[in-house]
Amino acid sequence: MLINKSHPEEFILHGFGDCPWLELPLFIILLVTYPTAMIGNIVIILVSILDPCLHSPMYFFLSNLSFLDMCYTTSIVPQMLTNLGGSTKTISYMRCVVQLYFFYIMGGTECVLLALMSFDRYVDICKPLHYTLIMNRRTCLLLVSTVWLTGISYAVSEATVTLQLPLCGHNKMDHLVCEIPVLIKTDCGEKETNELALSVVCIFLLAVPLCLILASYACIGHAVFKIKSSEGRKKAFGTCSSHLVVVLLFYGPAISMYLQPPSSITKDQPKFMALFYGVVTPTLNPFIYTLRNKGVKRALGNLFRNIFISK
Repeated sequence: MLINKSHPEEFILHGFGDCPWLELPLFIILLVTYPTAMIGNIVIILVSILDPCLHSPMYFFLSNLSFLDMCYTTSIVPQMLTNLGGSTKTISYMRCVVQLYFFYIMGGTECVLLALMSFDRYVDICKPLHYTLIMNRRTCLLLVSTVWLTGISYAVSEATVTLQLPLCGHNKMDHLVCEIPVLIKTDCGEKETNELALSVVCIFLLAVPLCLILASYACIGHAVFKIKSSEGRKKAFGTCSSHLVVVLLFYGPAISMYLQPPSSITKDQPKFMALFYGVVTPTLNPFIYTLRNKGVKRALGNLFRNIFISK
């Protein structure tokens, strides 16, 4: 990890300094939703491990998604709570660097993981007789390792290049957390070139997995409509609905943010986006998969029943 030797000792995160009345409500919301997100995702991981009926590729990928969400929210929410709940609005340079790497590793990995999860649904519905052969344990481990390696490679390359930009003593950032676009704005060099490079990489990382997801669901839709029984169609759609909702939650705001010209982004938009990805999606994902998935609901019932019986 390369460090810019001309960096300031700390950054001042302005946050919602222009709207101080927002800070207390947001602090309370974060204080409630952060533990909720952590507990929800831990429960998903536990039931996926403890229930033998959930030892399938779909729940293996879901466990990885839950772990990602836990790391994602932990990388930024504690800093947000510090920023919103106290008078100190600073973050040390090293904490900023660590936050930057973790934030983008988790974000980049989740982009690719969602595409992998859609491929798993495609194989399950379109090639059911070959599902266990194609999605065997070794293949799943290889695919998940590739997903993580892709996310890490993206984050390390993007964050490392950004950290080398000349800051010329500037240490004020109009944000709640350390993010690459905000650091580029702090840069006293060629902002336009760096912003263009960031947009190209983000478009690639968003567009390629999204195209794979759309292609997978196009094939799934074609296969489902060929099923004659309404019960069979309902069951096939039921296995995909949770993943589709999560994809829309993740890709919708990301596309609206990163695919629009930097000049059209309002100064508070990145802050609300950070709140959305740091709090809303990690909190909602466990509920989406729990409420819309019979397997997870049954496994949760068994887990709580066993806990009460043991007591």
